[in-house]
Amino acid sequence: MVNSTLVTTLYVNPTQGNDTNVGSRSSPFKSITRALKVDKPPAIIQLASGTYSVASGEVFPLMIPRQVTVIGNENNKGAGIVISGSGEFHSPSFGMQNATMLLLGDAILLGVTITNPVAKGTGVWIESATSRAANNTFFKCGREGVFVTGTAKPVIVDNVFVQNAASGLMMARNSKGEVLRNVFQKNPLGIAISDFAAPLLASNTISDNRSAIALSRNARPVLRHNLITKNTQGGMLVNGSAVPDLGSSQDAAGNIFRDNGDFDLHNTTSQQLVSVGNQLNPTQVKGRVDFIVAQEDHPRPISGKTSFSDLAGHWAVDFVEALVSKGAISGFPDGTFKPDAPITRAQYAAVIAKTFQLPVINKNSKFTDVKPDFWAASAIFKTAEMGFISGFPDGTFRAGQNLTKVQAIVSIVNGLQLTGGNPHVLNVYRDRAQIPSYAINAVAIATQKLLVVNYPQPEQLEPLRDITRAEVAALIYQALVAASQEKAIASPYIISPDVDIPSFVDIMGHWAEPFIRGLASMNLTHGFADGSYQPNKPMTRAQYAALVAVAFNPTAKRPAPDFTDVPKDFWAYNALQIAASGGFVSGFGDRTFRPDQNVQKLQVIVSLVNGLALSTSDHNTALTYRDSHTIPDYARQAVVTATQQRIVVNYPDPQQLLPTREATRAEVAAMVYQALVAIQRTPTINSPYIVSTVSN
Repeated sequence: MVNSTLVTTLYVNPTQGNDTNVGSRSSPFKSITRALKVDKPPAIIQLASGTYSVASGEVFPLMIPRQVTVIGNENNKGAGIVISGSGEFHSPSFGMQNATMLLLGDAILLGVTITNPVAKGTGVWIESATSRAANNTFFKCGREGVFVTGTAKPVIVDNVFVQNAASGLMMARNSKGEVLRNVFQKNPLGIAISDFAAPLLASNTISDNRSAIALSRNARPVLRHNLITKNTQGGMLVNGSAVPDLGSSQDAAGNIFRDNGDFDLHNTTSQQLVSVGNQLNPTQVKGRVDFIVAQEDHPRPISGKTSFSDLAGHWAVDFVEALVSKGAISGFPDGTFKPDAPITRAQYAAVIAKTFQLPVINKNSKFTDVKPDFWAASAIFKTAEMGFISGFPDGTFRAGQNLTKVQAIVSIVNGLQLTGGNPHVLNVYRDRAQIPSYAINAVAIATQKLLVVNYPQPEQLEPLRDITRAEVAALIYQALVAASQEKAIASPYIISPDVDIPSFVDIMGHWAEPFIRGLASMNLTHGFADGSYQPNKPMTRAQYAALVAVAFNPTAKRPAPDFTDVPKDFWAYNALQIAASGGFVSGFGDRTFRPDQNVQKLQVIVSLVNGLALSTSDHNTALTYRDSHTIPDYARQAVVTATQQRIVVNYPDPQQLLPTREATRAEVAAMVYQALVAIQRTPTINSPYIVSTVSN
């Protein structure tokens, strides 16, 4: 099929163009700003040599929308095509910022030089987008060349980052994506990665900086085949709870650290790092690092008995034969099984219907394109009624469409109603950035339940690829093992993550257990020395401030006050300063904070709404809590907003708010976790105590 989409090309020349022109090759615009006003995506904006600045008519920051590509000269990394300027904008995750350019959606930037001359100015800002930046030069920006945040998954490839004031590249929040074949030189810091960012860094050259890479908080980057050399202070610094992927026994990382100043690798955390297949000077390694030798050969496939002519020696032979013996799946008349062939939605439904006999949860499942005489009609309806599959918004099932791997995983998790996913387990996958957002929790659950089987590379999930018949057999068999209906089959391709999930002796079966475990798995909350969490104990104002400071690490919105009753040697002094300057907490009229006073539930709600600057979709909504009359007038709008954002968690009665009661540690943990969900920093949790409705 020929792609008939027309792409508009607009030409810009800062020296010979005019913004009253039509933007053609012979009649170019003068500014990028003018070209962006032509509402004809998809579009290419072709730049001529010259400097694009306020003097040439640019208005900063330049916001490049989706389906728009800005092109200079990729052959020389944008030499002579300079975009220089700065402008303020509001970032959803970092507040007011200054940048030269924002890449939105799938916007592309190719072959230009970007410089932001303003102090604390960013060259290119990428927030919750899938943009691409290739063959550019980021030079002398006031802070960093590129800032990636939110849930962004960009591709940053073949660029040069040089002489930026703070760092070449900064990645924060839940950003992922790929950073490939870039050069980072003469920056104070080559690459900084923080929060829950988990990019792939591969084949980059990071040299002649003060420090090459710095990781903080819960950063989980994957590093492969990078050259990290001649950095005056050091190679990679690991802080907080960060855990870089530096290889495994079956996947040597291949990073080269050499000729760095004080260290090649410095692990300041309490966690043991694992290094496999990296070139490191042992005398230049500080902290806890375990060096493991990479295996030269991949594990041999399991060799079981089979009656299929094309299955002997196949990695999935034991899984397939086990399902065949149950009558759940069969081969073809010619004696083959075709293990590597894709499987259609109808074929998958047939296997599920034969394997599982579960109660009906979706009655009257109907699809407009499945006729009663279709060979798989009964299986499709049965599988849908059990909750394993569903149709499309137009009412169709599309029986002949191939099933993807991630769709199959989500199907099994939903059908068996599995719960308990920890997002940290996804760090085992090198291509975790490809997991769709809707499937993150399901894949985490499936991984923890040992349902996922990856061949030939266990660390490669390939979630968007069509799943094969062999993979379906392995996935379904592992589901039966998880349900204690079958015995485990030994296979090197079953993913068995090693994630330390904190446990407490007194939360088993507690209504807030999933919220507490969720925060603990992110190292945001802790228990007591005796192994307890004491979920029903009140939380003090100091303890609450400490929790929100580490959970949200807010940027300062106002000067932090000096509370008269909080000395500088108080255990939570720094946390109070962060929480107060970030707008989460405040003191009393007498300049005290009263850190040992217990925090009220209403105070937590107002704090989260104000600190995160959350907004409501409808200011005229009415609250349905039976005790809504006890909510003070000053707090009613905050309660409406928190309810609409699904932050309010009420136990045991969802309709009873009890706003002025002291909040328990469990209630605070639940609402802080829900606030992280609201800003898309952690997966959702299903709980009957999350309040989700208000009355119009």
